[in-house]
Amino acid sequence: MQTIVFIGTNKSGSSREAIRAAEKMGYFTILLTNQKKFIKQRTEFEDIHEIIYSRFTKKELRFHLKEQTQKGREIKSIVSFIDPYVHLAAELADEYGVCNVSVEALGKMENKYETHRVLAGMGLTPYAKFYYPGDSIFEFINTLDLTRNWIVKSPTSTGSKDVILTKGMEEIQHAIQRLSERYPEEVILVEEYLEGPQYLVEILIDGGIIHTIAVIKQKIQIGKRFIITGYAVLPALVEEELKNSLDETISKIIAAFKLRSGACHLELRLVQGEWRLIEINPRISGGAMNDMIEAATGINLVAETLKLNLGDNPNINKRRSRPVYTHYLTIDKKGTLLKVTGKKRASRCPEVEKVYIKPRKGMFLRPPLSMGNRYGYIIATGKTIEEAKQNALNASKEIRFHLEPL
Repeated sequence: MQTIVFIGTNKSGSSREAIRAAEKMGYFTILLTNQKKFIKQRTEFEDIHEIIYSRFTKKELRFHLKEQTQKGREIKSIVSFIDPYVHLAAELADEYGVCNVSVEALGKMENKYETHRVLAGMGLTPYAKFYYPGDSIFEFINTLDLTRNWIVKSPTSTGSKDVILTKGMEEIQHAIQRLSERYPEEVILVEEYLEGPQYLVEILIDGGIIHTIAVIKQKIQIGKRFIITGYAVLPALVEEELKNSLDETISKIIAAFKLRSGACHLELRLVQGEWRLIEINPRISGGAMNDMIEAATGINLVAETLKLNLGDNPNINKRRSRPVYTHYLTIDKKGTLLKVTGKKRASRCPEVEKVYIKPRKGMFLRPPLSMGNRYGYIIATGKTIEEAKQNALNASKEIRFHLEPL
């Protein structure tokens, strides 16, 4: 039985869409998860043929894989669409002789410290300094220009959870101390804060050929954390000069990592006409990304990524090109969710492709401190990006989260 093994998934979003795609492609799907609640919620994962709990140590994962082969399962691929398991899955796939991606490059992309090392001296990343475990915080801070804003982050941060905007000695000190306590053995990155519009670029690299699948302009809500609340999938960058410089920047970055086969996404800021890499991750973005790319282009990117991992030729020909905007739903106060109203009304609004509500009754909700505190999204289309955005925002007005206040 031809089998694809997935290491980790979320209940929704790109990682779950990948499992659904594998099931539709005719593969037996096995999920190794470190989420015990998924075992209890087994009936909600109808597209997964077998779910196994694991603590994700290499020894334990190898045991589960061996167990599957002893059952007669023919493992065709071992993959992950979740940070920080993409590289781990690729290593295990390599051990089983079913790896068709650039293992070492994916590992470097997963770590922001390694990313800076790979791109050092190329002028493609923000100016950064590194705080090493055991260093004097005060001596380190004295090396910084305290008139500027700085981003303090863990090299393995995901979803804005450990990315902190700071200004002044006290804020920088508090951020470093907080992350050092949480990650005592990790280097802490301190990067200059750059002003400028931010873009996300989804890429598939097949045999050294770079395929730019989508360019998405992001709307960022800046508070205690950086929360992306809007994604505009652009049919094309209007300025040809910007497109040329973007293509050149992407080529330099991919070449530096020596990535010949795999998927990744780049977050770039346009700073005074020049592109600067804010982050790179060796996978498609999570959340609604696969759905919005499919709505805009007709490409199911997780399915094509699976083909790449299986050693098949991905089909990245765009079947359509239309503006798409995704608006994420957040709240501005804390409370326990009583109910959500308006989903059907929002779904019936003009040009709405999808309405997704994440939380269930009884969950505790809060204003966003990470991407995980976004509680739903609306995907809409339009004749222009501006119209698509307005359609999504109009539909969002129908949604209401009813909370029992603290």
